[in-house]
Amino acid sequence: MEDLQIVELYWNRDEQAITETQNKYGNYCYSIAYGILRNNEDAQESVNDTYLATWEAIPPHHPLNLSTFIGKITRRLSLNKWRSMNAEKRGGGQVTLSFEELEQCIPDGKDFQEQLDAQVLADSINGFLADLKPEQRKVFVCRYWYFESVEDIAERFGYSSSKVKMMLKRTRDSLKEYLIKEGYYEGR
Repeated sequence: MEDLQIVELYWNRDEQAITETQNKYGNYCYSIAYGILRNNEDAQESVNDTYLATWEAIPPHHPLNLSTFIGKITRRLSLNKWRSMNAEKRGGGQVTLSFEELEQCIPDGKDFQEQLDAQVLADSINGFLADLKPEQRKVFVCRYWYFESVEDIAERFGYSSSKVKMMLKRTRDSLKEYLIKEGYYEGR
């Protein structure tokens, strides 16, 4: 079923919308959730929460790109679940490692979460990503959007782990320089 038809089902409050969403985007949502939570049961719970949140969000929203809309919901819910599960025990896991790596190039690491959510900063980062070579962009997004491990990225693209680490470091360094030029901070 086409995305526009699925969105219409949501607008008509037809429960078939959830079934169609699950059929079309269930694996996609699960891969996002699992990449963050690294636990089958928690990832599945997050995906189920995604269906409910999507049901509640459409209407009033009328997404033009359903996969992106659902992916963002899954990511937000999974990160919230990860934060609540790790509130007392910080450290470990791909999410923490990814955040720590990005703190070196995003201004004011203490406020990283809030700044990343700011639309202006997000637009700047998207502009930076648009100028990257496709392979660099894909590796960067796999690491910092989907929170995949370096090893998983290396396997996916047929690179060595050291090549992936170097690509990520160079991209982070370039992002930091880019953000300095954009006036986000004076550097560290």
